[in-house]
Amino acid sequence: MFKLLLSFCFVALLLAPPSTGGCAEVAEKKLSLANCIETALQNATAAKKAEYNLKLQGADLLRSYGTFLPRISASAGYTPYSLSRTYSLLDNPVTEINKTTRKSVELALSTSLNLFNGFRDYASLQSSLNRESAAQHSLARALQSIVLDVTQSYFQLLLDRELYDISRENFLSAQDQLTLTDRQFKAGLKSMTDRYQQEADAEQSHLSVIKAETRMNRSMFELVRRLRIDPKTEVILVPEPRELEAPLLSRPNIDSLVTIALERRVDLNSKALESKAAQWQIKASRASWYPTVDLNLNVTSGGMEYLKHEYAYPPLSKQLGDTVGYSAGLSLSWALFDGFQTRYAVESAKINQLNLQLDYEDLKKNIVIDLHQAAGEYASAFTQIETAKVSVRAARSAFTAIKRKYELGAASFVELSAARATLFNAQSNLSQATYNLALQKSVLDFTTGNIATKQ
Repeated sequence: MFKLLLSFCFVALLLAPPSTGGCAEVAEKKLSLANCIETALQNATAAKKAEYNLKLQGADLLRSYGTFLPRISASAGYTPYSLSRTYSLLDNPVTEINKTTRKSVELALSTSLNLFNGFRDYASLQSSLNRESAAQHSLARALQSIVLDVTQSYFQLLLDRELYDISRENFLSAQDQLTLTDRQFKAGLKSMTDRYQQEADAEQSHLSVIKAETRMNRSMFELVRRLRIDPKTEVILVPEPRELEAPLLSRPNIDSLVTIALERRVDLNSKALESKAAQWQIKASRASWYPTVDLNLNVTSGGMEYLKHEYAYPPLSKQLGDTVGYSAGLSLSWALFDGFQTRYAVESAKINQLNLQLDYEDLKKNIVIDLHQAAGEYASAFTQIETAKVSVRAARSAFTAIKRKYELGAASFVELSAARATLFNAQSNLSQATYNLALQKSVLDFTTGNIATKQ
């Protein structure tokens, strides 16, 4: 009986459906800064929009080239049945109605080539060439902006993760100190006040851990948002050693940076090309003041066939070959007065070019200002690291000494708590200074135009 029951249970286990678990397995993705940049460049909406605009400018350029080519049109008509009635005079006043049925074919091929239109086509072509080049520069700048944005989010997440680790370490140290204080209290070496103060300090450290974890998770989602990947993906950052290498140059030459930026900033080049394109649009608008000359060529053929054989016409195929006709001619048109429409178009094009030139000059000035600001912040971040390192060494030594004195009863809890807070702040400042220097280096490269879009 027992063997039979055991066999039944075994069969039931085999037939039971496998358990799928309460939730789906979370995918993990290990990323370095280079991986993040590559992923963002592939998925970013801004990059795709810039690429679409570049394609549109390419189509517009092709259209401008097409204006130099002749227009060709063809037409064909086929009438399978046509009935017409006419009067014929037999003997005055006697008349007769004649009915004629036929079918017909008509073919026509025409072409028109503009010979002169005030150089409108040439000006439009030059404008399209400049706009396409400007779109290429805009795409490059959009990619650089994505790289900077992702780099900022990446370093922010690394910083928040390190601050979280520092908070946890500080919390564990406070808990260990609470355990020791509790034992000393039970042994009569510490007062109840010291125990309560240490417990409050441990809870405050725990609160700092919770806040640090919240900031880290927020930064994680911000990075995922910029990467445009599945929000359920668990991102694990794996930094490469070279990502946080300290630069050798502590204070860059601002004059050299300004010269480099004015040459390499693709958005500045884009503005210059847009202004140049607008200048050609002014010339294109003036074309309406000049006459237009076109060359027209036409080829026609046709034929008809009477259905009741009233007349002996050749077959339609032979008629189409025999009745081919050609025509060529020149046409000139000149708008002598158009209600000041051309004048308005010219003035509108001028204003547009002036506005674009103002945008170019403003951007040029802003680049110089941004470079001074970025260089100053970069130099400050470089100096902060050395100061933060000295502060950490001093704070760690002070905390170790005061902790030893507190355990021996030679220091108060206030001194211990102040020393721990000083050490925690010093470690946090060093982490912030380290990542801030890396970030300021990226900002300086972005402002100069040296930021790379390929890792």
